[in-house]
Amino acid sequence: MRRFDMRLPAIVHLEGSDEVHTETQNVSARGVFLYLDRAVSAGTKLEVTLTFPPHITLTDALRVRFTARVIRVENPLPSARIGTAAIIEDYQFLRSNDAPDLLSALPKEWKGSN
Repeated sequence: MRRFDMRLPAIVHLEGSDEVHTETQNVSARGVFLYLDRAVSAGTKLEVTLTFPPHITLTDALRVRFTARVIRVENPLPSARIGTAAIIEDYQFLRSNDAPDLLSALPKEWKGSN
């Protein structure tokens, strides 16, 4: 399965925890690699909402919410971000009023880095 190196804004809901605002490193049709500010165990369920910007979709921004299961956790980077790989189990496309616009919350330097 081909992975696409894409830094996309993400909101992650962890089981029994608050939401985490983060970004992806890469995305494929079956999985995602993203960074968290805390360690999670393999098998942990995540609910992730991603926004694909217009320059990727070649149309309007597209938001996707999916459930995933953590399959690998990497050692923390010096910045204390913990790389987390998860397999996508189910997904849904969101209408424009179902969730906040994640792109508007991004720092300016992230918007032009893809």
